Amino acid sequence: MSVVLGIETSCDDTAAAVLVDGTVRASVVSSQDAVHGAFGGVVPELASREHLRNLLPVMDAALDRAGITLGDLDAVAVTRGPGLMGSLLVGLSAAKGVALAQDVPLVGVNHLEGHLLSVQLEREVAFPFLALLVSGGHTSLYLARELGVYALVGRTRDDAAGEAFDKAAKLLGLGYPGGRVIDTLAREGNRTAVRFPRARLKGGGYDFSFSGLKTAVRQYVAGSDAGAPADVAASVQESIVDMLVETTCRAAADLRISTVIVVGGVSANSRLRARFDVEASAQGFEVVVPPVHLCTDNAAMIAHVGACRLAHGMVDDLSVSAMATLPLEPGWRS
Repeated sequence: MSVVLGIETSCDDTAAAVLVDGTVRASVVSSQDAVHGAFGGVVPELASREHLRNLLPVMDAALDRAGITLGDLDAVAVTRGPGLMGSLLVGLSAAKGVALAQDVPLVGVNHLEGHLLSVQLEREVAFPFLALLVSGGHTSLYLARELGVYALVGRTRDDAAGEAFDKAAKLLGLGYPGGRVIDTLAREGNRTAVRFPRARLKGGGYDFSFSGLKTAVRQYVAGSDAGAPADVAASVQESIVDMLVETTCRAAADLRISTVIVVGGVSANSRLRARFDVEASAQGFEVVVPPVHLCTDNAAMIAHVGACRLAHGMVDDLSVSAMATLPLEPGWRS
């Protein structure tokens, strides 16, 4: 029996999970939305303090639900980047302590790879596939050729899509987290009420840009004839979704990829899911989106990648460091 404890503290969710023989036995996530809501976004210092307060109880809860003790562990997997440095250090320090105390391997995991492989926790997805990784801090397209072999084919040139949702919600006075609030409100609105811009970058590449949309929303809100909040929310959401879907589908067609996965926190957006379903049917590719609890930050995906790396002898010593801007390795599989 292989037992891996996963720890995730890259931003503002404190998470721990237990993976037993590749199956998620327990996954616990403690959200900090109530802490950061008053500020309209994540405050790094507060996030670190909340991780310090919550991590040990979250780990204990995961172990208890899994019916596992620290003595049963075969390895500890932990996010080492990218993310907020203070938040990362809390999780990494705890993981090092457990690994040292239990004399088990420590596996540092890239948060982005966790999202890329999160779909594998629910079903087997054959390689190669194109992955749209879209969240509050990241908007990228990766071609996953095989386990541990990834190529970046597109990225945002400025803001992440999740950040655009949050900023738009703040400008509209809708609260935090913006993506969730806009998704809910947009269901009551007219998606064609306001024609916000869709950035289409020159050169025929697969990059994204959302800064122009944010500027347009700011200018619209400053006007005297602002429409109903639900209509504006629906129109903002449609602009973001259009850019994500159009670019991803174009990349899939050009690269002749038959499977597209959509992962990261923004992949929980109901309109994005619906649009990809329509486009997949029309263009003849399969789209795979994990269940909502695996879209947002979680430790089950970290434990899964840790188990994969462990199987290939990829372990770290206790000197491994956190990296706020850790790039995704293009090919680690030996």
